[in-house]
Amino acid sequence: MSGGLVALLDDVAAIARLAAASLDDIGAAASKAGVKAIGVVVDDTAVTPRYVTGFTPDRELPIIWRIAKGSLRNKLVFILPAALLLSQFLPWAITPLLMLGGAYLSFEGAEKLLEAFTGHHDKAGEQNTKLGSADHEEQMVTGAVRTDFILSAEIMAIALAEVSGEPFLSRALILALVAVMITLLVYGVVGLIVKMDDFGLKLAGTRSGAARAFGRGLVRTMPVVMAALSVIGTIAMLWVGGHILIDGLDKFGVSAPAHTLHDASHAAGHAVPFASGVVTWLVETLGSGLVGLLVGGLIVGALHLRRH
Repeated sequence: MSGGLVALLDDVAAIARLAAASLDDIGAAASKAGVKAIGVVVDDTAVTPRYVTGFTPDRELPIIWRIAKGSLRNKLVFILPAALLLSQFLPWAITPLLMLGGAYLSFEGAEKLLEAFTGHHDKAGEQNTKLGSADHEEQMVTGAVRTDFILSAEIMAIALAEVSGEPFLSRALILALVAVMITLLVYGVVGLIVKMDDFGLKLAGTRSGAARAFGRGLVRTMPVVMAALSVIGTIAMLWVGGHILIDGLDKFGVSAPAHTLHDASHAAGHAVPFASGVVTWLVETLGSGLVGLLVGGLIVGALHLRRH
């Protein structure tokens, strides 16, 4: 399993356990959520900035705000009630639904890679959509909220598993708290990253020589950072999707992929003792990403064959 995502899920589980300890400690759980949600910030920070590429600076924060509202709506209006009902009446259905989401994430990542390597994009959409237009913005926001739905469902499902023994109302309050805190933290950080180049421009216009130099450095490097985050976001879709699929198979008794990846990553870590943790994480992440690429590639191939 992907080490980064496993750490995230462990952290979310810890948040849920803490909140479940006592409803009187909801405030403390909120503070812990802000700290413990750092893992999910990494994945969502990598995925989200690519959705504001091609827009004027004055539209960047409004677009992120629209995505953040869509993310919160995903969690509170759709995922939370569905998760509570499933846990109450159909607990066995949660894992297969998550695996469908993992397959979709894998498909999205594989399709983006195919477009990057072949240069072939959705020409039909491009013919009617001008870069930076209102229609383009709507497409980007819709795509971002759709992708966020899968990531949010994974987080909420893991948190739900940790508080499944709590009364129904307690579960609802705890999950709502986790949803709000994670959304605020994720999209707050994304907004700061996206506007960093504008901050650099302001610094470049100040009287301080050091501030001007730092500001010019930000302006020069942020386009490179944003381009890198776009690539990382695509890769993150594959490794998160792959992890969900591997974990789901493991829960259904098909444990070979999870055990093979676990053994291989720990063997690699033992082979490089001075960087054991990093190597273990890299191998686990690479393995999950390859599974995501394989599944996503098969789906992309099947859809392309059907279209032709």
